[in-house]
Amino acid sequence: MELTAMEPRRHRKTALFFDGEFALNIDTETLLRSGWRLGQEISDEELHALIETGKEHQANEKALYLLEHRSHSKKELADKIARTVDRDAAQKAVDHMEELGLLDDRDFGIRYAKELFRKGYARRRVMLELSRKGISQELIEMILEENTPDPNEQIAKILQKRYQNLNDEKIHRRAYAALQRMGYETDEIRTALREAVNEEEIDGEFHRNGESGL
Repeated sequence: MELTAMEPRRHRKTALFFDGEFALNIDTETLLRSGWRLGQEISDEELHALIETGKEHQANEKALYLLEHRSHSKKELADKIARTVDRDAAQKAVDHMEELGLLDDRDFGIRYAKELFRKGYARRRVMLELSRKGISQELIEMILEENTPDPNEQIAKILQKRYQNLNDEKIHRRAYAALQRMGYETDEIRTALREAVNEEEIDGEFHRNGESGL
């Protein structure tokens, strides 16, 4: 078939016409690299190869764009790229980014886990979130072994920072539910709440005694 026309389109695409009929839009940079010229005879195999090359180029461009904004896990990046190109092209782009040193599940997992722990999440919740990002179980266990803070200290900080007057039943229930959503175990929550309530009572008694002595 003869390449009879090439017309520019939006988003850096070029429309290709064979034997006077529109065939497809292709990535312009991929087309330029091919060296195709008007009047050239193109086989089905050559056209298919150009289409696959265009997909790979588009996938690589998308991967670089996403990684410029923030780090990703391999699964997360592949899923996002696959929204615009097929899964094979997306996976090839991910593999290429990994070869270039721009993608590292271990590095991503450590930084993501630390971020979640800073927000107060429990080990169980962090494990779930890492799994959702596609981090392997073996790698998750290694990351958590090295980075998990003491859960009792975590809960105490959360209660101190976010909740006052835990003797109030509504506030107590709200704190309990929030800690559950963050992944803490029931026994951990109950113990921490009991200690926090006792501290509030002690502080309240101290202030009352101090005021009465004035």
